[in-house]
Amino acid sequence: MINRIRDIRKDKGLTLAELAEACDPPTTAQTIGRLETGMRNLSLKWMERIGAALDVDPEMLVRSETANHPQLVARLTGSGPEALDTPRDAILSTDLGGESPLMVLSIDEPVGEYRQGDQLWLRQLAPEDSARAINRDVLVPRKAGRFAFGRLIDRRGTLVGLLPPGHGEKQQVVDDPPWIAVAEMLVRRL
Repeated sequence: MINRIRDIRKDKGLTLAELAEACDPPTTAQTIGRLETGMRNLSLKWMERIGAALDVDPEMLVRSETANHPQLVARLTGSGPEALDTPRDAILSTDLGGESPLMVLSIDEPVGEYRQGDQLWLRQLAPEDSARAINRDVLVPRKAGRFAFGRLIDRRGTLVGLLPPGHGEKQQVVDDPPWIAVAEMLVRRL
C-alpha cells in the first residue's frame, strides 16, 4: 500500500506543523513526517485522525500500488488549460457540506436535466437543516423502502414538497421524512 498523506497535505496547502495542529488531539510535525514516510506505522486510528484533519475519507490516505487512480493533469483558467508541473491523484473531498454521509443516486433513464448514466452525489441532512436545500434537487425517503426525488420547493412543518424532474409532473408531498439528501455533485460520462 502507498501512503498518500504527503500528497494530500500538499494539495491542501498545509505544512507538517499545520496538519499536526489540525489533528484531534493535536500531535507533532515530527510524528506526521514519520507517518508520511512510513517510519511509523499508519494505524486505522491515525488514518481517522489525519483524514479528519485533511477533510478526506480515511481510506483516501492509502492506495494499492497496482491500482490505477484518476489523475489531475491540468487546470482550466480564463486563459485556457494549463498543465500541472506533475500529475497527482484526484481526491474526492468530504468538505462538500459537513460530516453527514454521502450517497449516490444512479440515473438509469433520462429525466429532466439528467441523462442516462449520470450519478448524482447527495449529502444527507437532518430535516431541521432542510432550509438550505430549498430550490435544490433532493432525495427523500418514503415509507416501505421507497424514495421521492425532485426540487425541494416547500417545507411546512413536517411536510416536504418536491417537484419531480421532467415536464408536467405534479408536486409530491412527503410527511416527516427522517432525512433529506441534497444534491452536491453530478458525475457525467462524456
